[in-house]
Amino acid sequence: MLVLVSRLVVALLGGIGAFQAAGSFDLEGQFGSPWHLVATAGVVVVGALVGFVVGGLFGRWLGSRLSVIDRAADRRPAGELIVGAFGLVVGLLVAVLAGFAVLQLPTFGPYLLLPVVLLVAYIFSRIAARKHVDILRLVGIRSRGSTPRGGPARVIDTSAIIDGRIVDVVRSKFLSGQIVVPNIVLEELQHVADSSDHLKRARGRRGLELVDELKASANGGFQVRDVEYPDIDEVDAKLVRLAQDLEASLVTTDFNLNKVAQIQGVEVLNVNELANALRPAVLPGEPLSVKVIREGKEYDQGVGYLDDGTMVVIDGGRSLVGKETEVEVTSVLQNPSGKMIFAKPT
Repeated sequence: MLVLVSRLVVALLGGIGAFQAAGSFDLEGQFGSPWHLVATAGVVVVGALVGFVVGGLFGRWLGSRLSVIDRAADRRPAGELIVGAFGLVVGLLVAVLAGFAVLQLPTFGPYLLLPVVLLVAYIFSRIAARKHVDILRLVGIRSRGSTPRGGPARVIDTSAIIDGRIVDVVRSKFLSGQIVVPNIVLEELQHVADSSDHLKRARGRRGLELVDELKASANGGFQVRDVEYPDIDEVDAKLVRLAQDLEASLVTTDFNLNKVAQIQGVEVLNVNELANALRPAVLPGEPLSVKVIREGKEYDQGVGYLDDGTMVVIDGGRSLVGKETEVEVTSVLQNPSGKMIFAKPT
C-alpha cells in the first residue's frame, strides 16, 4: 500500500513538474496550434511515468526505513520515547537561540547553522532518552517498565534462557509482567551459537529458539532492550544496572549474579529456587531407592540421582556403584544452586 501511494504521489508531482517545465518552452511556436497541446500532454505523461517509477523505488526504500524505525521503537518503552521527543523539542529551541550567534560568524556562519541545529537537537534528545527514568521521577512519575496490566518488568539473563525452564514457567502464567531480553543477552547467545564446539553451538541455537518461544508465551508483553552503559564493561553489571533503572526483577540461574544483584537491592527470581520449592519434601529418616552411578569426591562416597535430578550423596556407597540400593536420608542441604540429599545404605 505504501509503495502504491508513493507511486501515485510522486507521479502526480512529476506530472505537475513536467507541465510547469513545458510552459517554459515555446511549444506553440514550435508545433503550432493545436499540436502544442498534444506536445504538452506528452511531456506531462512522460513526467508522470518517470514519477511513477521513481515513486516505486522511493516507496520501497521508505518502507524499509519505516521497518527499521518500528523495530527500534519496539525495543524502547513508551516513557523513553516520550521523554526523548520532549528532549528533541527543547534541543530545537536551544538550537534556534544558538543559531542567532552562529549566523553572526563571518563567512562560515550560514553554512554552520544547519549542522549546529542538528547536533544540539541530537544531544538533547539523546540525553533525555538515556535519563528518562530520572526525568520522570523528577516530575513525580515512576517508570517501572511495567505493562498495561501493571505487572513489573522481568529482565531475563543468558543463563535463564539457556536453562530453558523459564519458558515453561511463563507459559504456565506463574510469571507475570513484561519480559525484557537485553540485546547483550542476544549477543551472548549468538556468540555461543557461532562457537566451534558443537555442544556449545547447539546450546546457543537452542537459546535463540527459546527466545522466540518466550516472545510467543509472554502474557505481559515482550521487549528486546538495547543496553548502553559505556562506563560498565561486565555484562552481569550491565544487567543489574538495567534492572535498577527499570525497577525490574532479574530472572537468572547464575548463583554469583544472584548474590551480586541482591546485594545491590535488585529483586532476583532464581529458577533453581523455584524448582527446589516445587520438589517433594524429603525428610531425615525417610527411605529412598536410588541407583549409585559414580564415586563421590570424599572417601567411600557414592553418588546417585532422583528422577527430578536431585543429587543423593551416599556415605559408604563407593562399593555400590552401578547398583540400585535402598538408602536412608540423613540430612538435606538446600540452597539457590540446588538441593543435595545425604544418605546411608540401610
